[in-house]
Amino acid sequence: MSSLVVRSGGCSLMIELAEQWLIDGAPLDRQIAAVFDRCFAGDYRTQLCGGAEEPLYVPAGSLGELHTVWYREDFARSALHEAAHWCIAGDARRQLDDYGYWYEPDGRNEVQQREFERVESRPQALEWFFAMAAGLPFRVSIDNLSGGDIDDFPFALAVWQRAHRYASEGLPPRAERFRRALAVAFCQPLAIDPSRLLLTDLRS
Repeated sequence: MSSLVVRSGGCSLMIELAEQWLIDGAPLDRQIAAVFDRCFAGDYRTQLCGGAEEPLYVPAGSLGELHTVWYREDFARSALHEAAHWCIAGDARRQLDDYGYWYEPDGRNEVQQREFERVESRPQALEWFFAMAAGLPFRVSIDNLSGGDIDDFPFALAVWQRAHRYASEGLPPRAERFRRALAVAFCQPLAIDPSRLLLTDLRS
């Protein structure tokens, strides 16, 4: 389990941004967090916050507090990725630190990496939709820089297949709410266009 270390920023400014919708000139990650908070701080009592050394989900300690999805430093991609994990987690998982999962750190062997990729195909497919809605490029992340040479094609294919399945069957409700809110905030098309989901775009 990651321990939470906040570098800078914090949530107070993000909540202000959420209340004011978006402020011109605000850092991109905080604009994304503002959209998330606008969507979910009310009925789900959940906020998206940056400034952490490592991502972490922390459920609220009391009824008066908000659940917090922490993303790394000021990284917009990390904000979208952690939002995707939250959009997938069910009610029981959202009552547990980091959704009750154990994260295998960088340096995974091939078997560990394939298991990581099996779990990660869903959130990274959602992250792809969120990135498009925010007008950002997207590449799959195998997140294993110290694990040696790993062919990322099988994982890219899994993410691409999952994304096309979502495009056909629909995104999870919270993910769709967030995607549409991002599209409105960043002036992107509301409709999902499957022709934009290109496998070649997923690999660096």
